[in-house]
Amino acid sequence: MFEKRKIKVFKNYNLNHLTAGFVTVLVGFTASVAIVFQATLAAGGSEKDVASWIFALSLGMALSNWYYSLKYKIPILTAWSTPGAAILILGLPGFTMPQAIGAFMFSAFLIFLFGITGWFEKMMNRIPMQIASAMLAGVLFKFGLDVFTNMKTHLTMCLILLITYLISKRFLNRYTMVIVLFTGMITAYFSGEMRFEKISFEFVHPIFTMPEFSWAAMISLAIPLFIVTMTAQNIPGVTILKAHNYYPPVSELITGLGCINFLLAPFGAFALNLAAITAAISMGPNVDENPHRRYYAAITAGVFYFMIALFAGSVASLFYAFPKELVMTIAGLALFNTIGNALLNSLKEEKTKEASFITFLVAVSGVSILGVGAAFWSLIAGIFSYGVLEYKKR
Repeated sequence: MFEKRKIKVFKNYNLNHLTAGFVTVLVGFTASVAIVFQATLAAGGSEKDVASWIFALSLGMALSNWYYSLKYKIPILTAWSTPGAAILILGLPGFTMPQAIGAFMFSAFLIFLFGITGWFEKMMNRIPMQIASAMLAGVLFKFGLDVFTNMKTHLTMCLILLITYLISKRFLNRYTMVIVLFTGMITAYFSGEMRFEKISFEFVHPIFTMPEFSWAAMISLAIPLFIVTMTAQNIPGVTILKAHNYYPPVSELITGLGCINFLLAPFGAFALNLAAITAAISMGPNVDENPHRRYYAAITAGVFYFMIALFAGSVASLFYAFPKELVMTIAGLALFNTIGNALLNSLKEEKTKEASFITFLVAVSGVSILGVGAAFWSLIAGIFSYGVLEYKKR
């Protein structure tokens, strides 16, 4: 009976499903793994910690892809929160690894809570999207600048990567960051800056970190991470699904992701969410003319994520072999589009424009008050400014 059922489920599986699943993972992973690498280092992590974080995130994506895609027969793709990782890079210094893990668990709990109560759809009525976008743009602004400040010491390498990015964006948009990553590797090789002795082939050894719950970490890390993940990742993820005429129970998806995130957080899973841009790769008619069979591509993506989880140690060692400036430049280029969209969204509404600009400036300033970072204070400043400027206006 089992064999018959297996054949029935996968009898329409074809090469397009395999290709779409592979490309989804390749594009999504290479586009932002450098940011995860930097976030782990910001928490004071070692190469083993980097591998554990990549393992936990990839395993979470594999499990959620499989479970939801098989349950609803819909191509549901998940990802880690790229802007969330960027926020951590700036916010983690000064906190210990156990405090960071505690913040990840609290953020995951909030995601679970907003899913199971149905508050997810209502949340954006309380925090203007423009102010949340302004916070995101301000926090990520430094990463865009890094592309150009790194030119002070590595002019040739950064120029090659920037030109590669622009040309790829023009002609091969979907594969831009894949091409940039491989161009960076080749450039570092010929410049003699690749440290090949750092590269190793090994299975992952996950590291469990006992969480420590700090109020400062909750406010500085968990709340901004939660807000950015929900606004910049989960909302676009739901939009992509609806744009392809897929309507799964959103609250259940968010609840499940929060639960998986919470369980894997002690191993380094800082934020899991619905995929947006990469998800579209596995949802179009080029994958399968029958929209009811496209979920095979999402299942395939889960297989590749699971393979990455197993060999996360090798992935971590590869990034340790890169020069630091290469990783920073790739991370900055990967965030160009996110920064630009966040800036555009933050300033497009006249009634929130000034409050959004104040939010942006506070986030860029990097100010820390009472041990709490700029991401949180920028939200407070923006909401307060919006309230003062718009109070009782018609």
